[in-house]
Amino acid sequence: MDVREYIEANAADFFADLKEWLSIPSISGNPAHAVDVRRSAAWLSGHLRETGFPTVEVWETPGLPAVFAEWPAADPGAPTVLVYGHHDVQPIEPIEEWVTDPFAPIEDGDRLIGRGSSDDKGQVLFHSLGLRAGIAASAATAPPVTIKMLVEGEEESGSPNLPDLLRAHADRLACDVIVVSDTTMWLADVPSMCTGMRGLTEAELALYGPDTDLHSGSFGGAVPNPLHAMASLLAGLHDTDGRVTLPGFYDGVVPLSDEERRLFAKLPFDEGEWLATAGNSRAPHGERGFTTLERVWARPTAEVNGMWGGHTGPGGKTIVPSEAHAKVSFRLVAGQDPAEVQRSFRAYVEANTPPGIRAEVALPSGGFRACFSPIDSAGVRAARRAMERAFGTDVLFTREGGSGPEADLSEILDAPLVFVAVGLDSDRIHAPNEKVEMPLLLKGAEAAAYMWDEFATALR
Repeated sequence: MDVREYIEANAADFFADLKEWLSIPSISGNPAHAVDVRRSAAWLSGHLRETGFPTVEVWETPGLPAVFAEWPAADPGAPTVLVYGHHDVQPIEPIEEWVTDPFAPIEDGDRLIGRGSSDDKGQVLFHSLGLRAGIAASAATAPPVTIKMLVEGEEESGSPNLPDLLRAHADRLACDVIVVSDTTMWLADVPSMCTGMRGLTEAELALYGPDTDLHSGSFGGAVPNPLHAMASLLAGLHDTDGRVTLPGFYDGVVPLSDEERRLFAKLPFDEGEWLATAGNSRAPHGERGFTTLERVWARPTAEVNGMWGGHTGPGGKTIVPSEAHAKVSFRLVAGQDPAEVQRSFRAYVEANTPPGIRAEVALPSGGFRACFSPIDSAGVRAARRAMERAFGTDVLFTREGGSGPEADLSEILDAPLVFVAVGLDSDRIHAPNEKVEMPLLLKGAEAAAYMWDEFATALR
């Protein structure tokens, strides 16, 4: 029995297992569901033992638990691959918009509807099916590479304890490559691999002028206006080409290669349709010299998320306001450090705040660093071959504009990232009626089965 035949023969049991796991409401962001996150970890532990992993452990954190599993290769010199995912899920509100109970998954044609079906339980579980398929097809007793899994329980809450967990168990997690299955493909019939995710950092700015609001007839035009100063500072964050003006902002930014730009351009992208999905936006906008996809995937940004001050109620109130406030955020790409960008923003504010205005910059700790996988790396090439074997067609490349803990994984464990996933943007992750395309999960399992053989050769 070959890989595909094995997967088809065991598909019904696979989906029955997935539905059972999806029925556990493992919402990490809601303390009332902490016991359910623990139930989810226990369920996964049992499933991985049944799959054949000789080592399965639940790793506690100061918050919610992660699951670790390891299956050594028969050859002690074989490469080691770590699969990362998460078993916690997003909240379900607004509940009235769901067509079914979010934790009573149902099949609707080829779709499986339920919270966590795509993000990320379905994409974690296809690895166990793929592993069993590969071993059965080769009549082996162990995989061709040592396979480790780390499935955390706090990703949807910002992975607050993951860095310390990685450091504490770095020896157990040591690997040659990290496979992440928590992203999406371009379309069901246009398979693709993500090669990077943007990072994120934030800041809040407050400007203070006079001690109280002033009569604009008596004082307007003669004393500094904090709202005027705020508008000028925020407008000055970009030049006329749409580039961010913070000092050193682009230092170290990893540029897009010509090959990446060529492959991005091959994607069937309709800008008009995309604008319609962007809240019916009326025109593209951004850094000059880059396409829309390049801007949202591979270029850093500065965004004003909110600004307020002065009179905002009904009617007029002719004042010079005493203060103004704004929130800004920065999406970052490979080569940028969130803390450095925060310091650069503070320096920009200090250099451009006019006399008579006092500025306060609040910089939250943390943030996410960007991650990036070169398309010509051995791991990416091997995983791409595996996906092409499963899908029977060329696999293209994308990036994602969102942010996650992948950069911590790569840096702390000192291993490159490879993204292998079969979710779709239409899966409504984080939204009501989350779903996954069941045939794509089976394709993911098939790609995973081939991937171990590809890694065994490519990573030696």
